[in-house]
Amino acid sequence: MAQSTSPKHLHIGLFPFMSKGHTIPILHLTKLIHNHRPQATFTIFTTPANEPFILASLSSLPPNTINTISLPFSTTDDIPAGVESTDQLPSISLFHSFALATAKLQPLFETALEYIQKSQNPISFLISDGFLYWTHESASQFNITRLVFYGMNMYASTISMIVSQNGLLSRLNSNDELIQVPDFPRIKLSKYDFDPTFMMKFDSQSQVSDFLMKCGKSVSTCNGMVVNSFYELEQPFIDYSNSTQPIKSWCVGPFCMADKPTLERSEKPLWIRWLDKKQSEGKPVLYVAFGSQAEISDEQLKEIAIGLEKSGVLFLWVLRIKSKQENVMEGFEERTKEQGLIVRGWVEQREILAHESVQGFLSHCGWNSALESICAGVPILAWPMMAEQHLNAKMVDEEINVGLRVETCDGLPRGFVKWEGLSKMVKELMEGEMGKKVRMNVKKLSEVAKKSVEEGGSSWGNLDTLLNELEIGWIKHVMKDQKTMDI
Repeated sequence: MAQSTSPKHLHIGLFPFMSKGHTIPILHLTKLIHNHRPQATFTIFTTPANEPFILASLSSLPPNTINTISLPFSTTDDIPAGVESTDQLPSISLFHSFALATAKLQPLFETALEYIQKSQNPISFLISDGFLYWTHESASQFNITRLVFYGMNMYASTISMIVSQNGLLSRLNSNDELIQVPDFPRIKLSKYDFDPTFMMKFDSQSQVSDFLMKCGKSVSTCNGMVVNSFYELEQPFIDYSNSTQPIKSWCVGPFCMADKPTLERSEKPLWIRWLDKKQSEGKPVLYVAFGSQAEISDEQLKEIAIGLEKSGVLFLWVLRIKSKQENVMEGFEERTKEQGLIVRGWVEQREILAHESVQGFLSHCGWNSALESICAGVPILAWPMMAEQHLNAKMVDEEINVGLRVETCDGLPRGFVKWEGLSKMVKELMEGEMGKKVRMNVKKLSEVAKKSVEEGGSSWGNLDTLLNELEIGWIKHVMKDQKTMDI
């Protein structure tokens, strides 16, 4: 009988959903795990168009640490050829069609897994995005432990779970009627706080229902959830979820704290040089960005431009709009050239938020952006637009008090924002008493966030415990297979 040998190091598979807001945190998580297990190797599954971004983002890790497997992506009739990421979709209405189309990658993924699992360095466990529901079936086929990553925080996921399980929204007679959340009576919600897809009734013919049901089923049988948050930020919701749900949520973030927000380059980009100049002049700047998915109407875009201009506040606006909307912005840059700077294209957001001149963030309140702002100690002016962003905004404003909300013209969460209301709240965030209060709160929370991922911190301990458990389970599995082979 041959002698059994234990495996030498972890080999972790990661499969991010093809969207910058989902890919970036998983790449940060890769670096975070590397900090804990420097000897671990990583295989990241992706598609050809996304591979260069992934490799560039992980270039700071040792070259023998990272391997990428690029799976050719076949589009559908709905998705234009060459589109391999949701931020390239002509309309966000195609999101669910795109997400379901990713299932075409499953046979290729399983072929790759079969090859890897027969090698001398098989994958120890897989972390894949919750939207890639079909990866659970593939992992199970090869007896690979799978953990799920969703981009949501514990506040949004826990509240959504309670509301869904209790059928709370079905009891409301109008969109703006409020209802208390059981076990968290201080939290009052309306239908406006949820994405319309959350309130959909199951329809076997509906593409959206089909996608949500498949995601829910795959998560219910996974081996755990990896969450981009930290215990001190969401303690009541983490404790509630882990005491009532069969799937444990491991808060091991903020993922973005895995490394410093700097780029290797020979010359600073224009926007950083502009911020440096404003810092030398002692002038605070408002950072404005609404993510890569938000669709803003011409009318609303015009109000934003006027509101920023009328506020008199200095701003750096990362503008992502359709080319046909450029006429709405005509003359704006010339009029505000002494007040602001507009940037089109990709920026390193963490680097901007970390700049000392940036003292506020007008944001769509996607969780990545909100958490990056918290880590940088920058208060948020929340303007949620889609998905769970309204719950994030509610958390930022009412639960942890690190931001304010934009003022809509009808007072409703999803109402239209006129320039007067925007200008008023921009000035309040940057210069007012409420702004000073949330700025003080976020500075304190920023320090807690930093400590959480340091050795001895809550997230450090959680990740170490999780990796230890996965490592032990993996070694037992390998040793069992080895004994079977030896007999």
